Amino acid sequence: MSVDFDEIGARLERLEIELPSWGFADTGTRFGKFLQDGAALTLEDKLDDAAEVHRVTGSCPAVAVHVLWDVTDPGNPGALAEAASSRGLRIGSINPNVFQDQCYKLGSVSNTDPAIRRRAIDHMLHSVDVGKATGSDVLTLWFADGTNYPGQGDIRRRKRWFEEALREVHEAMPDGMTMLVEYKPFEPGFYHTDIADWGMSCSFARHAGANARVLVDTGHHLPGQNIEHIVAFLIDEGMLGGFHFNDSKYADDDLTTGSIDPYGTFRILHEIVHAERELGADLPIAWMIDQSHNLKPKTEAMIQTVTTIQELFAKAMLVDPSRLASARDRGDIVSAEECLKSAFATDVRPALAAWRKARGLPEDPLEAHRSSGYGERIAADRIARKSASSGSYA
Repeated sequence: MSVDFDEIGARLERLEIELPSWGFADTGTRFGKFLQDGAALTLEDKLDDAAEVHRVTGSCPAVAVHVLWDVTDPGNPGALAEAASSRGLRIGSINPNVFQDQCYKLGSVSNTDPAIRRRAIDHMLHSVDVGKATGSDVLTLWFADGTNYPGQGDIRRRKRWFEEALREVHEAMPDGMTMLVEYKPFEPGFYHTDIADWGMSCSFARHAGANARVLVDTGHHLPGQNIEHIVAFLIDEGMLGGFHFNDSKYADDDLTTGSIDPYGTFRILHEIVHAERELGADLPIAWMIDQSHNLKPKTEAMIQTVTTIQELFAKAMLVDPSRLASARDRGDIVSAEECLKSAFATDVRPALAAWRKARGLPEDPLEAHRSSGYGERIAADRIARKSASSGSYA
């Protein structure tokens, strides 16, 4: 298949992919974590790493932040924006943290204790203020609320507490800010999770207010779930607000995008491309990465992810809409499927390399990063700082 890159390149030019600050720090599983020499130690380190990804890809000008992890001066959140701006970045989505503190053991906004519910709501309201101070226009909400045993909680009462909390937070948001409500089928609530699927997320968003939408984390689904069906449905309902991109083999594995099922990601992106062509405009989607790079070098994994998303988006744009529509109208299932398969099989990397070169970017972002020595430099600096602060490093 020949690649006409004019339309594709113009769309990719508008495709900004937000990086997660927490994706550059040491992370792990509930069994422990494996430390990396170059892992970020401070917010400044995280922003430096994000700036490096943006330097070689040109597509990642925004960084998502977690309020408890990144807002080190509660009285001066504007310093976040200044720190990002000095590196050619901006602050992206604001992510409250109502799952880490000990008081949230039995839930945050669904806790039976009204004081704990109030604490969670107040933290989200503070997060809205952080968004105002940093110029962010997205508030991303994920909750660990759920139960592990039958009878542990009153499911309907918990639902109503959620609706009340989200409505109050939504009313505090400024014009132009969007609330994204994330869902997850299980973990840590293994009996029931309060926002367990896209339908519950959509219901909560609609109860919250006009500027609330659904956030789809591509790893937050049970095996075999048809994610592109969910995406198409939400687009048609006007309720798709954003993505947390990653990949998974079993559940919420947080693997790099496209590492397990690139054809699945391609099919999701095809639904978006199809809708945008019908509308004649880009969908208002927040494109965000949410991955835990426990083994891969963190900055390399981010670069790899960004370029993979770009490749799969370009492939999705190669699907011929007229040919596909004709095959569907004829009931020619094989030809319809081949429209997708042939586009997915096309090697778009040479065209992407030429597109990057025309923008003054490295043709191979990952190789440009590796050859720059950035990874070695930050590892040496951060090992020294770890050793100085602890007296040893292992």
